[in-house]
Amino acid sequence: MNQADLQGKTHWVWRETLAIHRRAPETRLASSLSTVEIFVALYYGGVLRFNPKDPLDEQRDRCIISKGHGSICMYPILADLGYFSSEELHRVCETGSFLGGIPDPVIPGYETVNGSLGHGLGVAAGIALALKSKGSDRSVFVIVGDGELHEGACWEALMFASHHQLDNLNLIVDNNRISMLGYTDEIVSHGNLNLRLTAFGWDCSEEVDGHDVLAVRTALMQQKDRVTDKPKVLIARTLKGRGVPGLENAPLSHIINPKPELIDELLEKTR
Repeated sequence: MNQADLQGKTHWVWRETLAIHRRAPETRLASSLSTVEIFVALYYGGVLRFNPKDPLDEQRDRCIISKGHGSICMYPILADLGYFSSEELHRVCETGSFLGGIPDPVIPGYETVNGSLGHGLGVAAGIALALKSKGSDRSVFVIVGDGELHEGACWEALMFASHHQLDNLNLIVDNNRISMLGYTDEIVSHGNLNLRLTAFGWDCSEEVDGHDVLAVRTALMQQKDRVTDKPKVLIARTLKGRGVPGLENAPLSHIINPKPELIDELLEKTR
């Protein structure tokens, strides 16, 4: 897709995510709005190789969504691409629907269980190692939140991936600077995250504006194609709750649900 098409998809996914939350307030809205451009770039920008007709196609790239609660914006993307019927978007969190507040592998297009934070990077590293051992040229992408990096298991996985020179592993950090309990820098600061990851033996791309979908797509394409003997990481600077007054960048946005009237107003204004 060209820039205009990608921006159009971004706007559409943002609105669809709001609409899903309006119908299913159990979903985590703020976390899902900071990742919209990341997933649009991955799935519409030509970064990932995937097959909606066969979600487990061996020739696919693997996409591990570690911050599962922050990927409700993936539901409209997967429906649009043909993984399942768009009618399912109106049944999120309802009895009998496979689209829950926390996604899991029963959803076509999801690779792993995504409920407990801190495990996705380790799983992705294991998958990357297995693919390399089989001589596969498929890539593995894993999306984590910056708050998730407070978990020690993430840093064990970072060391493991570096030790095994998993150059087919691509980490994307949704750096919205807010965790469930508030601003990450006030809880456990990451300081200069790029320097820390470099010290752990990772090839770090230049930080990118995570809400510039073209910049994200370009950075991911360059990162995927870059020849190195290290695992690779892109840090995307984002806003939690982007575009929603009272939610955007609020310290407790993770657990705030906007009033239904506000969502209705936003959906009407952004038609």
